[in-house]
Amino acid sequence: MDCPFDYLIGDATGKVLNEYARFPCKILCGVYGLVVKGSARATVDITQYELHEGQALMLKPGSFLLIHEFTEDALVYYIIFSSAFLEKNTYPSRVSMSQVHVKNPILDLTTEHAEVLKEMTELLIKASNTRPSLLNSSTMVHIYNMLHTAYVDYVQRHQQEPEQINDRKAEIYYEYSDLVMKHYREWHHVSEYAEAMRLTLPHICSTIKSYSGKTAGDMITDAILTDAKAQLKITNLQVKEIAFSLGFENVAFFNRFFKSHTGLTPKMYRNS
Repeated sequence: MDCPFDYLIGDATGKVLNEYARFPCKILCGVYGLVVKGSARATVDITQYELHEGQALMLKPGSFLLIHEFTEDALVYYIIFSSAFLEKNTYPSRVSMSQVHVKNPILDLTTEHAEVLKEMTELLIKASNTRPSLLNSSTMVHIYNMLHTAYVDYVQRHQQEPEQINDRKAEIYYEYSDLVMKHYREWHHVSEYAEAMRLTLPHICSTIKSYSGKTAGDMITDAILTDAKAQLKITNLQVKEIAFSLGFENVAFFNRFFKSHTGLTPKMYRNS
């Protein structure tokens, strides 16, 4: 899913956002959001998060998003930049966006910082809604760079993670998660990731399980299923084409894989 314009600025209620809660989708645009009211549960890529009032969210292009539920009273401010806009104007920043996104798609803001971001976004909404608009694609390049710089700076100065940077288990988990999202279409076995990370298979399996409660294999499966579900619901590709895009040489094996994890065949899921 992409933004049809260079950028969009606005707000959405929990009721509206719950309309997008039926299936995962792949976000081709860049998204900045602020939870102004209420709370939600959502999965970004292969990790589930709880979102609360005063938190900021960043989705880099290529992220998978599955909204589980927003409370009815929820209100989210958003600024969205299309993939075409990012490609033309902010490629160097997109690289940094990917680097910081792995550990920090969500920021816990201080009350003061959340209020400042809220007021700033409200001002941008007003500027966007004037006729003629006070904003255009050229000015939005500066807005994007300002948002991105502030986000990275906040991560470096304020974000407190449950692990320290020298926690080896955390380092292995984040590196493995990043590799899974980059290579799940062609690497279906944990051994391939262990080799790329220069770790033994037992070590990487025990570390991932100990740190996250998930098995290393489950994380690969989650990534494949998320992509498959998004393609089945959002595209008109044949099941065979989706299977091949995910690295399955045999569509019958893909069907068995999908049904064993969802209880439905790919066609049944698409029509459900």
